[in-house]
Amino acid sequence: MKAINNTKGLSTLLLTTIIGAILAGCSSSNTPAANASNPTSNANTTAQTEAPQPTEKSLSGKLVVYSAGPEGLANKIKAGFEAKTGVKVEMFQGTTGKILARMEAEKSNPVVDVVVLASLPSMQGMKKDGLLLPFKEAVNADKLVSDWSDTADGNYFSYSASALGIVYNTKKVSTPPTSWDDLTKAEWKGTVNIPDPSLSGSALDFMTGYLSAKGDSGWDLFKQYKSNEVAMAGANQEALDPVITGAKSVVAAGVDYMAYKAKADGEPVDIVYPAEGTVISPRPAAIIKTSPNVDNAKAFIDYLLSDEAQALVAKAYLLPGRTDVKAENRANLEEIKTFDVKWEWMNEHSDEVSSTFTQIFK
Repeated sequence: MKAINNTKGLSTLLLTTIIGAILAGCSSSNTPAANASNPTSNANTTAQTEAPQPTEKSLSGKLVVYSAGPEGLANKIKAGFEAKTGVKVEMFQGTTGKILARMEAEKSNPVVDVVVLASLPSMQGMKKDGLLLPFKEAVNADKLVSDWSDTADGNYFSYSASALGIVYNTKKVSTPPTSWDDLTKAEWKGTVNIPDPSLSGSALDFMTGYLSAKGDSGWDLFKQYKSNEVAMAGANQEALDPVITGAKSVVAAGVDYMAYKAKADGEPVDIVYPAEGTVISPRPAAIIKTSPNVDNAKAFIDYLLSDEAQALVAKAYLLPGRTDVKAENRANLEEIKTFDVKWEWMNEHSDEVSSTFTQIFK
């Protein structure tokens, strides 16, 4: 009887243990029911599967741009950017010299956000002076011609370029010159214009680039030009207009996109690139450090480097800044022989070269 009672007690104990284990298993956190009652677990799962996606920053307000043209292209870029972003662009257009003079006058109260120049050395000088705001994240900056842009630090981006050549009137010139030295010959005496480097950034690029490649002996060419009555005739358009009308025969260091456009418009002009080489004049854009509209300025740089804007550059007879975009109805970069210019030297000696050149041609 005692044995029977012991067995019954053992059975009761075993049954209690089994039921406890079953109940414990039912409350395990591995079950769906447990997860449903655990809000922390649900939140983690949701965060993993529905992470927020980055969104583009909404733009508004205005943007002040100082641009060295060309005017038609600058206006199309302005319209395209405004349509894309809703930002209102206030644009001043002028030569590189006029833009730099305006910025100097506004130095105590700067208002400009983005500057586009027609001279790379001038922009390098602005970087050296600490006037630029880096933008390393610019879209498509890695596709630019590396020698024309500050791709390492993101201070400036050459979105286009022009080349300097010999522009001539096709009605007055049957056999165009093929080298810079040709214009020192008697047959061209008194028939040639050359732009003023104090007014034209691209002309200054040509002169400093030529001298950086040739050394001090390069001044001999310009002195011979003066002896042959080459006339210093204002900025680029002022130098070209008399050739279009036939008052002059040739522009030395003429901007090629102007010649291509005039030719397409039916004017009697054409251009040659001298066989010994020439100088490319990039058109860099940069954000000014004091910009009050930085987000809009960054969006404008991105737009300049976009497919849409680069297509506008090509249609305007300029060289696109991106290597994957080709120019239209003009010579492309690989077809133009260039001097081995030294950009740093050009920047350091630009004021000296401009001053000496204008003294020679007074």
